[in-house]
Amino acid sequence: MEGDADIARTAALFADPARVRVLMALADGRSLAASVLAGEAGLTAQGVSAHLSKLLAARLVTAEKSGRHRFYRIAGAAPELLEALARHSPARPVRSLREGTRAEALRTARLCYDHVAGRLGVTVTAALLDRGALATVDGDPTTQRRPGDRISSQLQEHPYVLGPAADEVFEALGVDVAAAVESRRPLLRFCLDWTEQRHHLAGALGAAVMRRFMDAGWLRSRAKAHRAVQLTDTGAKVLEEVLGVVSVDHG
Repeated sequence: MEGDADIARTAALFADPARVRVLMALADGRSLAASVLAGEAGLTAQGVSAHLSKLLAARLVTAEKSGRHRFYRIAGAAPELLEALARHSPARPVRSLREGTRAEALRTARLCYDHVAGRLGVTVTAALLDRGALATVDGDPTTQRRPGDRISSQLQEHPYVLGPAADEVFEALGVDVAAAVESRRPLLRFCLDWTEQRHHLAGALGAAVMRRFMDAGWLRSRAKAHRAVQLTDTGAKVLEEVLGVVSVDHG
């Protein structure tokens, strides 16, 4: 016989700030070596190894050996738990300009697995809806949270379909919708963004948009900012010309 779920045991894994930094470093879906994780989490090699052992035992990360190194990847319910906890947790006091800049960068634009989240992600999704590349079928022509949407989670059901201007808009962006349709994964998926509480595009189409933005140099990773990405000047110009987006920070 099994008793009730041992919630406290799982919660304890997220109670250590250093361990959470390890998970956050993996939250964008990358596979990282322990030495890289130690640097991103500000830990010694011995310290990161101890945390990884506990996370492996709890199946919150997986490990794959390649050559002499083991690469760790977030797994199980860890991504959803992190997003949910982040949504319900108070902001940490910012003790330096560097910390404040990094926090703002994550809110502005970050990777959520293989698609764009944060203000940029929800703004682009709303613009696609406004331009007719996407449409809703529930009578609400916005990307606002719907009743029943789980906070900080990919939506199990969503009200979106491709809109009448999908071919025109995505072609202008250089996004291959046909290739995304042929993918094994669902074309349209959406997440409820934890910082913005609005929907952002995920699924095969969301991944295709992110790849196009990165390949074209419209989006770039921020050095030492983990999941944070930055819209370039060229990217901002394209978004303004094609989608009418003018208010997302870039540099």
